Amino acid sequence: MATQAVRSRNDRPRMRLDDHLPVDHRLNLVYRIGAGLIGAFLVVFGILGLVNHIGFFSIGGDTVAGLNSNGALSVLSICIGAVLLAGMVIGGNLASTLNMVLGVLFLLNGFLFLGLLDTSSNFLAFKIQNVFFSFIVGLLLMTFGMYGRVGHALPHDNPYWRARHPEPSPQEQRARLQEPVRQEQREVPERRGPRQPGPGQVL
Repeated sequence: MATQAVRSRNDRPRMRLDDHLPVDHRLNLVYRIGAGLIGAFLVVFGILGLVNHIGFFSIGGDTVAGLNSNGALSVLSICIGAVLLAGMVIGGNLASTLNMVLGVLFLLNGFLFLGLLDTSSNFLAFKIQNVFFSFIVGLLLMTFGMYGRVGHALPHDNPYWRARHPEPSPQEQRARLQEPVRQEQREVPERRGPRQPGPGQVL
């Protein structure tokens, strides 16, 4: 019985977004636009920080675009932004998963540096506005990444719902049962041939 359970889990179909949806599908657009917008902002923020020649591990830092920054945070922002932009280019399942993972990391980072504010261990020069920014970006990335993947009301043509429910939905089962009847109804007039005019009738 255990062997059968393991086999059933291994035989479960793996979902690939690109196998089911076109590139311009709404889900794919959400993942790509979300990753692209946040990634572009982080890259610009990091470049501005480097241009200002802020010390690499300066605890005091300097203000860039309303946020405190130093050299280390600027480089880290450019790297994370580049990863998000790469996810935007690739799109599909990878962009969705990438958004969720980085969203969780941003939230954890916000909690971490919330406890390191005004300490000598605050090597990224975080201020309270940086903490709020990290929380907001984390929630946005998680929302973009989870869009259409989780929820109790996903449509049955959703690829993630199909991956979790490989058996056909009740609507699909009824449609498959009705299809032979419809096919037979379409074939009956063809078998009878064209209707012949009766006496005194003109087609």
